[in-house]
Amino acid sequence: MAKAMATVHGAVSLVNAIATHKGATLGIELKVDAIIETSPGKGIFIQSENKSLSSRLINKTIEKILSKKEVEENKIDVTLNSEIPTGYGLKSSSAISSAIALACAKIFKPKLTDKQILLAGVEASLESKVSITGAYDDACSCYYGGFNVTDNLKKNRIHLEKAPTNLIAVIFIPKNRKRGNLKNLKILSDVFNGAWELAKKAEYWNAMNINGLATAAILNSDPKIIINLLEKGALGASVSGNGPAIAAVTKKENESNIKKVFSVLEGNVIVSKINNKKAEVHEL
Repeated sequence: MAKAMATVHGAVSLVNAIATHKGATLGIELKVDAIIETSPGKGIFIQSENKSLSSRLINKTIEKILSKKEVEENKIDVTLNSEIPTGYGLKSSSAISSAIALACAKIFKPKLTDKQILLAGVEASLESKVSITGAYDDACSCYYGGFNVTDNLKKNRIHLEKAPTNLIAVIFIPKNRKRGNLKNLKILSDVFNGAWELAKKAEYWNAMNINGLATAAILNSDPKIIINLLEKGALGASVSGNGPAIAAVTKKENESNIKKVFSVLEGNVIVSKINNKKAEVHEL
């Protein structure tokens, strides 16, 4: 019998990685707690209030950390509590897979490195088809916090730094979950590459705004929203991930102005602090 809990946070996109396999993200405080409990028996049992979670992703992640023998000799109870809305581009699947990998490693493989734990979640995301690129950029900001600029193909962090603590992300969750065709992002691969080069030089807000205009034009959002958010004090604004959520990063004093831009649209607004904290795990 063993029990461990891991906490991993969410993130928002600065540069979408689908077109070029190069991305940039920023950690936010919305979090996922994953509790793994082992007992004699067999099978993986998942408890979560969120019914749209991918059990395939969870099973694959566990199989990446545990040996076949360990999977066959243990009943594994997974309890998930998530503050991150699922399926809106706020990196919920990266946070969930990283949290499960981290809690499993605490019990079964305590010597695994951060990168090995991270890659278990990335590979599980690819194999269970919840991600097109494996979302290494998303996983890095969920796991490490702060700004992360990555090459997803090479699984490398190219640039990383902590974010200013006086910033918040004002996130719009649209009622309509419709997205545009993700394949069309490749049409603007040069634009996304240019945005990524800016992020690599720590010009995060320029990168995010270019990404925002490009993704909004392709993924069924209105680019005018991005412009309106910048007019009202957003440092950076973009469709997050593949959408349909839109994130605006701003100083705390601009919160109500940013919310006004979203108030004419149908949906909800979530406000989250920026997160610089690394994922945590402890035995229970």
